[in-house]
Amino acid sequence: MRKMDKDGLLLCDLQGNAFELSIQLTSTSSEIFMRRFMNSKVAKMIDNESILQMNIQPKDIIKRVEEEYKESKYGSVKYTKNEMYWIGYLYRYFSYTYELSSTRVYKIIKPKELRGLFLPYHTLSPEQAIERILEAKGMILNLEDEINRQFEIYKRIRGNR
Repeated sequence: MRKMDKDGLLLCDLQGNAFELSIQLTSTSSEIFMRRFMNSKVAKMIDNESILQMNIQPKDIIKRVEEEYKESKYGSVKYTKNEMYWIGYLYRYFSYTYELSSTRVYKIIKPKELRGLFLPYHTLSPEQAIERILEAKGMILNLEDEINRQFEIYKRIRGNR
């Protein structure tokens, strides 16, 4: 697991702002935009941090996603600005600190689920929110915890022979 740093915070804020701005600049529903974004080429650029070498703004990110997937009027449910910023920020924080691709993070937790967690979790630190989400899903993404868990299983097996 990687510690959050200045670059990571810049990426979190950039993605949060892009998600928030998508409410005004896209014609698709919020969930469709997020699915497209998390699987887009620009998300891969954020994943590998190459986007930090560019002078790119949130509206440019949205434009790139729209160019990749073409404009669509599919879906109509728009999330609030606060929900969108928080979800975008949290997705990036998760991806950055656990060193997972945007696609992988999106598969772990969908936007509808995050929207349901917004009210109880938005006042927590992103790290705490992610830990609680993973805990509720029964997922261990910390390598050290996983090794300890597997060692305990091994000890039980060896002791029962």
